[in-house]
Amino acid sequence: MTEGARTSEPQTEPAVSVVRPGDGETIVLGATRMRVLEDGSHTGHRLAIAESVLPPHTQGPPQHRHARHDEGFYVLSGTVRFTVGQEDHDAPAGTLVIVPPGTPHTFANMTGQPAVMLSTFTPDLYVQYFRDLQEVLADGRPLTPQANIDAMSRYATEPATGLGGGDRGRA
Repeated sequence: MTEGARTSEPQTEPAVSVVRPGDGETIVLGATRMRVLEDGSHTGHRLAIAESVLPPHTQGPPQHRHARHDEGFYVLSGTVRFTVGQEDHDAPAGTLVIVPPGTPHTFANMTGQPAVMLSTFTPDLYVQYFRDLQEVLADGRPLTPQANIDAMSRYATEPATGLGGGDRGRA
C-alpha cells in the first residue's frame, strides 16, 4: 500500500469518473467505431477502456504482439473471431479474452451481424495508437500496412509475421 493510500486526507481531484451513454471520445477507423471510456487520465495511466462496434464482415488489425501491455476483450454482443497464432477462437457475447504481452493476436467480425466489445489496455499505452490511425485517415492518407506498422511501433507493438491472420487488414 502506498503512503497516499494510507492517509485519510481529502483528494484534490474527483475519485470517481462517470462516463454516460453517448459520452467519451469517439474514434472512427473506417467502418469501425471506438468509444474511449477511459484513456488513462483517471487511473494514473494504469488502465484504459474502450467500446468498439465492429460492423458485419469487418477485418481487424493485422496479427500483432504488444511488448508492454495486456489487452482484454469482453464481447458484449455478436460474435468476434480471435486469432491467436494459428488458432481461431469464435467468441460469442459473454466471452472474455485476455491477451498478455508477447502473444500474437488479431480479431475480426466474420458474421453478418454487428459485434460490440469492451477492450481494456493495461497500462493505457495503446489508446494513442488508435488516435494516430484516425489522424492518418482524417488527413486523407491511406492506412497502408506500412502506416499501420509505423503507428504500432510507437507503442511497443509489432506485427506478428508469418502467422494466420497476419494480413487481415487494418484496425
